[in-house]
Amino acid sequence: MNYVNKLDSPKRKLYFFALSKKIAFKNFFLAKKKNQYLFILSPPFCGSTLLTEIISTSINVSCNNYLGLREGQHLPKAHNLLFSEDRWNPEKEIDWNRIKKIWNKYWDRSKSILLEKSPPNICRANNIDKIFSNSKYICLIRNPYAQIQSNIRRYNTDPKTATEKYISYLKFQKNNIETLKNTLIISYEELSSNPLKTKNKICDFIPELNDINVNLKFSAHNMYQKKQMGILNLNKASIASLDKKQIKIINNLLKNEIELIKYFKYSLL
Repeated sequence: MNYVNKLDSPKRKLYFFALSKKIAFKNFFLAKKKNQYLFILSPPFCGSTLLTEIISTSINVSCNNYLGLREGQHLPKAHNLLFSEDRWNPEKEIDWNRIKKIWNKYWDRSKSILLEKSPPNICRANNIDKIFSNSKYICLIRNPYAQIQSNIRRYNTDPKTATEKYISYLKFQKNNIETLKNTLIISYEELSSNPLKTKNKICDFIPELNDINVNLKFSAHNMYQKKQMGILNLNKASIASLDKKQIKIINNLLKNEIELIKYFKYSLL
């Protein structure tokens, strides 16, 4: 991991301090009176880092964090407020006006679109929407078995807990789709299997993103731990690594939420 990705690294802190001063100078002279906020609402392991990298190729976009997982929750000062053990509690009280001031230090507001993605945002997007006016939301989803396997593999989570987490993510996302005004639903499957079609969907949603590039090699983390690779659907390999016992445990829980699964056009194995 690069030193600037280590949360407590003095060099990382110096990097962000210098960056904030540089952006502050630019924003003083060039900040637009009104920006479009774009939030990627995504559970973990659904392609949000990849999508952030793709959208960030546009000259019209400023992401508030270009390091590591590219999440605003890991920025200085914001990290202590957002990245706590109860970060997935939808009732967690957060001073979003304060968070907005912090993120504004790292957004280049001379750009039309200000991009943010932190997975826990999906459980409090309605609160975010009250503070960040002129916001749009891309809601990401992924095949349950592939997402659950990624959770099991990355965090050594047991199948029951990983499945319960997945169900909670879908419930949050369903609520976001039904209550937020400006949302676009994108699945990991269409993003990875048909990036050009996905690009067109995104451009229809936000025309200023018509210059995004889906043909580059990206550094989003993946199961093969490669630093850079083209866009690739990893579902098949992820699902194949689940054993019969794990699938049985997953199915026993998912079948109780079959209507929720069908809502997102998925089915049980």
